[in-house]
Amino acid sequence: MSTATAPLTDAPLSEEAAALATGPAEHPLHPAHTPTGQLSFGAFFQGVNSSTIWRLPESGDQVAWESFESLVRTAERGKFAAFFLGEGLRLREHRGVPFELDVAGRPDAQTLLAALAGVTEKIGLVATQNTTFNDPVDLARRLQTLDLLSGGRAGWNIVTTDNAWTGENFRRGGYLDHADRYTHAEAFLQVAEQYWAGQKISHDGAHYTVRAQGDLPRSAQGRPVLFQAGASPAGQDFAARTADVIFSPHGSLAAAVDFRRSIVERTVAAGRDASAVKILPGAEIILAPTEAEADEKVRWVRDHQIGPEQAIALLEQYWGRDLSEFDPEGPLPDVPPEVVESGVTRGAGFQFEKAEQLTRQWREEAAEKGQNILEFARAKSGARRGEFTGSYDKVADRLVEFARLGAIDGLNITPWLIPSGLDDIVDHLIPRLQERGVYPTEYAGSTLRENLGLPPL
Repeated sequence: MSTATAPLTDAPLSEEAAALATGPAEHPLHPAHTPTGQLSFGAFFQGVNSSTIWRLPESGDQVAWESFESLVRTAERGKFAAFFLGEGLRLREHRGVPFELDVAGRPDAQTLLAALAGVTEKIGLVATQNTTFNDPVDLARRLQTLDLLSGGRAGWNIVTTDNAWTGENFRRGGYLDHADRYTHAEAFLQVAEQYWAGQKISHDGAHYTVRAQGDLPRSAQGRPVLFQAGASPAGQDFAARTADVIFSPHGSLAAAVDFRRSIVERTVAAGRDASAVKILPGAEIILAPTEAEADEKVRWVRDHQIGPEQAIALLEQYWGRDLSEFDPEGPLPDVPPEVVESGVTRGAGFQFEKAEQLTRQWREEAAEKGQNILEFARAKSGARRGEFTGSYDKVADRLVEFARLGAIDGLNITPWLIPSGLDDIVDHLIPRLQERGVYPTEYAGSTLRENLGLPPL
């Protein structure tokens, strides 16, 4: 990967990073893993989510072509490796009804990415696509078509689901047991890979019976790059066996180091090279020239992301009940959660048998910190989005530590504002990372695989 001519900074590590760098052994991550010291960025246009601010005058339209085109052009100007689109197969629900605080509607990812291929040259185009509610040969052919049309820039973010709630949209809804979601996905992927290789497919398995023949030529990168986002043990094992890149929710340095160690160990156990799987945690980046300005900006962003209605709705996901009677500026609810399994429409965060323990801990935490519902919800929401907020130089220096330790290979960034949410990153953070020698000054090649630093197939 082409990088700035300046060497990787040898500035002293922070106390935390220095402790993690030495660790309990000579090789804190794995003896076979050698950090590249380089970072790649992806831009994640989520659509429906709780972090993008859609109500400002400068907010774009979540289904308008201009929103997607503007964001991808900015990302390519910043030498981002990839542009990601999320998938939404059904309106998100909250307590059994459509969630009114969400933006409704998410255009089809592959259709949009095919159009974006025509207005970009180097940036990768990654579609989140579900293995449960697609057919393997059909999806493989559509992904390979995107890979060919874009000159080898396509990627597939492999997601699984087992819930009948989404499955109601499909004739096969609800048939998949939770324990089978990754074995189902692996069989799906095996069929897709045979198709991409141009093989004659004769597959008889627990989930599919397929007779097919690959009929398209290989792309410039061989096949779409494979992404996977599972953080559970089963998800990590699946990624270690199959993925090129894994998303993770681990934004803190210590958590990222632990996750890297886990993935390396699982990858080696699967018979692959220790560095075969790149790790790009999801992250939100909020920047300003000074720390004081950044602190003020973070508060402003959180205020607009999480208002009173959103704060109550966030807690309802974990309490599993209507909390509209509670004052957002008052203490956390003193009522117990409703511990009844009622399906995912109750709230994606609901913990079932762990709900009583979790909500009790939250009440104690909020009381100890003197936080009301609104303050607590904003703090919790921000904590889940990583630690990359601050002045341009502070965030650059922090990312250098992540790179030097080999904790991550980059970030998958969700902008808090569409379409201008990447501007500060491209105009102020990336030049500093380039000066520190950890971010490319030019694209390494014309394919997504090259620009992620993955070996050729």
